[in-house]
Amino acid sequence: SVTNLFTSIVGNVFGFKALRALRLEDLRIPPAYVKTFEGPPHGIQVERDKLNKYGRGLLGCTIKPKLGLSAKNYGRAVYECLRGGLDFTKDDENVNSQPFMRWRDRFLFVAEAIYKAQAETGEIKGHYLNATAGTCEEMLKRAQCAKDLGVPIIMHDYLTGGFTANTSLSHFCRDNGLLLHIHRAMHAVIDRQRNHGIHFRVLAKALRMSGGDHLHSGTVVGKLEGEREVTLGFVDLMRDDYVEKDRSRGIYFTQDWCSMAGVMPVASGGIHVWH
Repeated sequence: SVTNLFTSIVGNVFGFKALRALRLEDLRIPPAYVKTFEGPPHGIQVERDKLNKYGRGLLGCTIKPKLGLSAKNYGRAVYECLRGGLDFTKDDENVNSQPFMRWRDRFLFVAEAIYKAQAETGEIKGHYLNATAGTCEEMLKRAQCAKDLGVPIIMHDYLTGGFTANTSLSHFCRDNGLLLHIHRAMHAVIDRQRNHGIHFRVLAKALRMSGGDHLHSGTVVGKLEGEREVTLGFVDLMRDDYVEKDRSRGIYFTQDWCSMAGVMPVASGGIHVWH
């Protein structure tokens, strides 16, 4: 499991008083160990087959303002975005189950918006419904509600939710035909300091093993930090089956994913039309 992997590799060593700082830049996962993981619930190709959309990127946006809308107004915003041409819309990571918009109400109004947009455009549409919750039981209850409503995709914050919860949700999505969008909230606490922590390429590899069909990969433009070649390097690690060592792109080891399904990289953080 990814949980045991990190317990073994970074569990105690980062706390040794003899070390002033320590950083895990990369790791190679042996093919025999890769084969013990199920990986993404569906992967890039199956997602495109489900959506019947090929040969182009998928276009989406996050509904703003992130907090404060009623469930009905939130659903209206989702409909207008999807009807206007987007493939997906998304819950912000902060959107969970607040008094002004409980999760079940949001799920119902968003499902209505999706069906209406699909009927009018003839395209398959989706919205990343945030299933992240305080317990695994509650998370799976929300995922089951999404399945019952017939929506195609849900969302999880894999770092704040934890790898065990993420893998459980990934298995549920695989068994029930749901796509799983992964948000990386809290990653900068772990990966931003250059002399201490864990580089995001390691967290991306861990997510591919734990399971997720999408993962926020950042971008070299927009509001969040990111280096062009390094970002493109771990994008390859997310989606390609075999990645050659290339230190100029931050890939320190050749990685063979043994035909494990790829993760769709999601360019995130302040993307707009002028980019």
